[in-house]
Amino acid sequence: MSEHGISNLSREDRVFEPPAELAAQANVTADVYDRAAQDRLGFWADAAHRLTWGTDFEEVLDWTNPPFARWFVGGRLNVAYNCVDRHVEAGRGDKVAIHFVGEPGDTRDLTYAELKDEVSKAANAITELGVQAGDRIAIYMPMIPEAVIAMLASARVGAVHTVVFGGFSSDALASRVEDCEAKLVITADGGYRRGKPSSLKPAVDEALAKLGDASPVEHVLVVRRTGRSEEGDEVDVTEGRDVWWHDVVDAASTEHAYTEFDSEHPLFVMYTSGTTGKPKGILHTSAGYLTQAAYTFWATFDHKDDDVYWCTADVGWITGHSYITYGPTANGATQVLYEGTPDTPHKGRWWEIIADKKVSLFYTAPTAIRTCMKWGEQIPAEHDLSSLRVLGTVGESINPEAYVWYRENIGGGSAPIVDTWWQTETGAHMITPLPGVTAAKPGSAMTAFPGVSAEVVDDAGEPVGNGEGGYLVITEPWPSMLRTIWGDDDRYVDTYWSRFKAQGYYFAGDGAKKDDDGAIWLLGRVDDVMNVSGHRLSTTEIESALVSHPKVAEAAVVGAADETTGQAVCAFVILRESAGDGGEDVVAELRNHVGKEIGPIAKPRQVMVVPELPKTRSGKIMRRLLRDVAENREVGDATTLADSSVMDLITAGMSGAKADDD
Repeated sequence: MSEHGISNLSREDRVFEPPAELAAQANVTADVYDRAAQDRLGFWADAAHRLTWGTDFEEVLDWTNPPFARWFVGGRLNVAYNCVDRHVEAGRGDKVAIHFVGEPGDTRDLTYAELKDEVSKAANAITELGVQAGDRIAIYMPMIPEAVIAMLASARVGAVHTVVFGGFSSDALASRVEDCEAKLVITADGGYRRGKPSSLKPAVDEALAKLGDASPVEHVLVVRRTGRSEEGDEVDVTEGRDVWWHDVVDAASTEHAYTEFDSEHPLFVMYTSGTTGKPKGILHTSAGYLTQAAYTFWATFDHKDDDVYWCTADVGWITGHSYITYGPTANGATQVLYEGTPDTPHKGRWWEIIADKKVSLFYTAPTAIRTCMKWGEQIPAEHDLSSLRVLGTVGESINPEAYVWYRENIGGGSAPIVDTWWQTETGAHMITPLPGVTAAKPGSAMTAFPGVSAEVVDDAGEPVGNGEGGYLVITEPWPSMLRTIWGDDDRYVDTYWSRFKAQGYYFAGDGAKKDDDGAIWLLGRVDDVMNVSGHRLSTTEIESALVSHPKVAEAAVVGAADETTGQAVCAFVILRESAGDGGEDVVAELRNHVGKEIGPIAKPRQVMVVPELPKTRSGKIMRRLLRDVAENREVGDATTLADSSVMDLITAGMSGAKADDD
């Protein structure tokens, strides 16, 4: 253990080589790392020239005022042109851009020519509504093609979009609209979720009512999706403010003269959680962001022209921006866009869609994979998944057992898995295997993407040795990096650049370790590191140990105050459906299993078998609520959970979960 780092207790010795056929035809080969290392800026300049520029850039990077970067200085382009028009001009307009699958079963295919027309019409319509370059647009939408069209139309006219996840409350929407001073809100009457309409427009009305006369919003543009509210009522329309998409967009011209904007023109603001109540708007700009989103999509997924790609994220998250709206379309990819949940109308819905659309590249979250593990491998086994050739994971580290289950049951035992680490702030992939190059280890993001400089350091900012843990930092600027926090440069500097100010490193709060071969393993947020009897333990490692037990589908671990050890390990586990309901024997079995896999120091004080974990609708586990339960505190705000009743079930069962001392 490093004196100033994080204990490295678990080991993983399995290694999966790239399939020979894929490696032989891969978009990038091993020499890309040497090329990028020898001339990092030249590497990114080449990647930028995969885009179409109206005016070429004069300087790759201006870093004269760190941490405020300017990439591709002097260059001018239009993001939407790069994502849509240029494919049509190249004679590929009849290629399908989006295979849309609605949760009720409705489908719609959009070619690139049709997408160009729809984006142009939307651009004309929002211009008619008074939107100009630099204005802000809030987008609050279900997963329907109009969400992507709205984002691209915003980019086309040079407006700055902020997409608010459709599962967020009216309060969350109001705070974001207020912070970025949105002039226009684009929404829908609702979407479909778990077999019924889920309203959106009423939340917009509530948000704007809360802002009152201070509301910056001039118009609300509404897509008719469900035709009614959850209660079956017609959606309210405010005269003079609200307009229907089908009235103003469908009637608009398909001809729109786009404008080229400076490389650093703001593209979007994405709000992420902060330590204060004030929303933290991450600003991404045009050319650098698009360069890295486009290049990483092509390289990380080994995208070929005949691939069908599917990312299961929502456009309300950064993954939906970079790897649904911008990265795939910049490469002229064909992708699936699915509105609903993986268990509606049945638990094989995803695999049914993959078989139907012949999906070859699939990108999803570890929490979804663990849920599918809980349901059992017999469900995907009913579907032909042989079209899949590259699998990806995003959102958090994937534990080794879920990785192996994913590879065997979804990837046919051969598809490589790209375990990608990146953040809202980084904009695009930063650490990931390359499917035709990397001999990958289950649970490891492996190594920095070519052209990205990552390191694991101790408290003093010194690199740790192999086999040691510490803090993950980025040591050099990268094209898709955040440029600031919207309206708050000081907070940007303090939040991301002050921890290792002397070294000039970017640090956003993740712990990591290097294994004996130097591969990088993410250990979760540093806030989630526990101090047990003087040992700094990662929740991620203990969760992985629990899920490696054949009875466990998913686990969440938190540290709770303990008089003897300072903090104690408390675990909450979901059992696989084949394991039964659990009991004292299972609790003892799991505690002993962690002790055997990692060591006695990591053995949980408590193991609680629960029916579900507290998750947001994006699948993130809210560990702070579990901490409240473990420390017998009143449970905090649970309004952002997908199902707030989960906390009542957990609290009710907690009393009998404490293990005997041993």
